[in-house]
Amino acid sequence: MDTIQPTLQQRQALQTRPDDRPVMFQSWRKLLFLHWKIDPELIQRRLPRGLTVDTFDGAAWIGVVPFLMRKIRPSWSSQVPYISNFLELNVRTYAFNEDGTPGVWFFSLTANRWLAVMLARKLFGLPYVWGKMFASVDDAGAVHYRTSQFRDEQRRTMEFEYQPQETASPSEPGTLDFFLVERYILFSETRPGEIATGQVHHPPYRVQPVKVNAFSSLPVELDGFPSMQTPPEHMVYSEGVDVEVFGLKSS
Repeated sequence: MDTIQPTLQQRQALQTRPDDRPVMFQSWRKLLFLHWKIDPELIQRRLPRGLTVDTFDGAAWIGVVPFLMRKIRPSWSSQVPYISNFLELNVRTYAFNEDGTPGVWFFSLTANRWLAVMLARKLFGLPYVWGKMFASVDDAGAVHYRTSQFRDEQRRTMEFEYQPQETASPSEPGTLDFFLVERYILFSETRPGEIATGQVHHPPYRVQPVKVNAFSSLPVELDGFPSMQTPPEHMVYSEGVDVEVFGLKSS
């Protein structure tokens, strides 16, 4: 069966809010997007059946995204202080399904709340892992972010230090920024061979250049990929967005 390549119109259409009722509200804050080019075949071998690696000008991309999760709550409940605020770092790539819908495929998502890890695994089928994490913001606006994963026997510390520069603006459709950042669908393998989609809605990210004084590609290596020998080819920052999360649907 031939795959249907996503069009720019399809990518833009996903920015429209669904008519469904959200199941959860979240706020994603102080995001650093780091991306490396990677051989599309390396990605394709790791994708489940039914997904095809999504490329930009022939290149696949793998990303490391540390950020702060805030104000997490189900649509039917108020916030709970401990579980509603935590840190997350995800390792991700981009794919599309058989009808050409583009989205995100996560190789791992590290969080520092064990309960959040368990719930996300159960409710969304996502590969969350538990980690030790710390983040602070200094008076100059620089974010200092540290994490390690309990699955890593050596418990190696990964450090990220980043500071936004210049002014923020939405990504232009058709650009690499838009391709990497403006993603509104996640794919999840809920059972072997069964791919579900989950949609989120939020205003377009306002992104800006970022000064990165420290970063780590170790999260990519912990997910079984070769060591990244160069700095990220793409780096941007966003102050964040408020998000509506919708339930999973079978593809």
